[in-house]
Amino acid sequence: MNIIEAIEDARLFGSLFKDQNTWANWKVALKAVFGLPMDKKERDVYRNHTERAKAPKGQFKENFFIVGRRGGKSFISAVIACFLALFHDWKPFLAPGEKGWIMIIATDRTQARVIMGYIKAILQLKMFKNQIEKELTQEIWLKNQVIISIKTCDFRSLRGFTILAAICDEIAFWRSEGANPAEEILTALRPALATVPKSVLLGISTPYSKSGPLYESFRDQYGKDDPDTLIWKAPTLAMNPTISKKIIDKSLKDDYAAGKAEWLAEFREDLETFLTTEMIEAAIVRDRWELPKIEDVRYQAFTDPSGGRADSFTLALSHKDEDSGKIILDRLEEKRPPFSPQDVVKEFSEILREYSVYEITGDRYAGEWVTKAFRDEDIEYISSELNKSEIYLNFEPLMAQSSVELLDNRRLRSQLRSLERRTRSGGKDQVDHPKGLHDDCANAAAGALVMAAKDEGSIGDLIVIG
Repeated sequence: MNIIEAIEDARLFGSLFKDQNTWANWKVALKAVFGLPMDKKERDVYRNHTERAKAPKGQFKENFFIVGRRGGKSFISAVIACFLALFHDWKPFLAPGEKGWIMIIATDRTQARVIMGYIKAILQLKMFKNQIEKELTQEIWLKNQVIISIKTCDFRSLRGFTILAAICDEIAFWRSEGANPAEEILTALRPALATVPKSVLLGISTPYSKSGPLYESFRDQYGKDDPDTLIWKAPTLAMNPTISKKIIDKSLKDDYAAGKAEWLAEFREDLETFLTTEMIEAAIVRDRWELPKIEDVRYQAFTDPSGGRADSFTLALSHKDEDSGKIILDRLEEKRPPFSPQDVVKEFSEILREYSVYEITGDRYAGEWVTKAFRDEDIEYISSELNKSEIYLNFEPLMAQSSVELLDNRRLRSQLRSLERRTRSGGKDQVDHPKGLHDDCANAAAGALVMAAKDEGSIGDLIVIG
């Protein structure tokens, strides 16, 4: 039995579909994934959403679905997972006692549990209930040696498994940098999938910025008749015609760039990576973690304060080398929460005195407490005349001109790579970290370096590049 027959059978998945007609395009998409025959009308739908000339001749190894919000992605992912778990005979590829894994991978377990919730509902159907061996919070063990599991984005935790299928949920929002970059996770998955014939990799997501493996797959393979990789792109209404068009129209009116991505499945034009990896790596001096004080050098200090609950409290010191003209990051300190802000101010003040610095610049919105806390340590706290975006926009040309030497700091490297530039109406761009990430180290370092770039050390005199 193929997946379409299972969906249309009322004893199987069919009972979960309220109106089969509203899922017509998803059925075509599934036929494409598994290389099932299509009629002429279905081939037209297939070509419309893949821009491929030829109908598929067999199952695709890798599948990337770029679909608008509320398009039915999570439910279809659950159907695919259950179909692969229940209707395929994987035993020829498993040793006695060996388990085959179907993994739902998401940025966090809360997100993965949405799909797991659908999977549990499917497996409660009368026809499947007796297939369950045991059910855990994050795993369902079946009697046929298959385990359905939810995993978070950690490439180290994916090694050592025999993976039958991997469903990468909302892959456009996986981190492209840091400890578990999206590309590293796919790199860990592919060898595990390659050892099992008919295994499936499914990346399914609403689009986001023009970066990361989802965008790169779209850019390089959309519209090409690749026998191994399928790219399917469709707006919400194409995959779920029950969504109100008024909701979509309002979203587009309120924020066209975001609405286009959310509902029309278009990668955002207003977002781009702020600094290239090559630019960042070229600025880093390998194995340089901090520099001692140099006599007769004027240092600039910048801080990104925090109350000690969510964000880090950071301090950066920099100077301009008069001989080379380079702007050098000498020291970068980070205190991660939880901590006592007053204790951190005392510690940072000791470092400032070590470098003969008695004036520090920081966020103008930090509040009165930080000014008083530094004043009590005989350090003058000055509110920055530039906001965070303006600091970054002045920092970019310094990086582009290879005028900066950075410390070999993993957190700084990661945060600089994750910064995004958002194009705003009115001519001024905004630079910030993506939702859920941090830029405390990057903000302090950029602030100190921008200050040191001016001979007089005045951050307020800089020209903001829009």
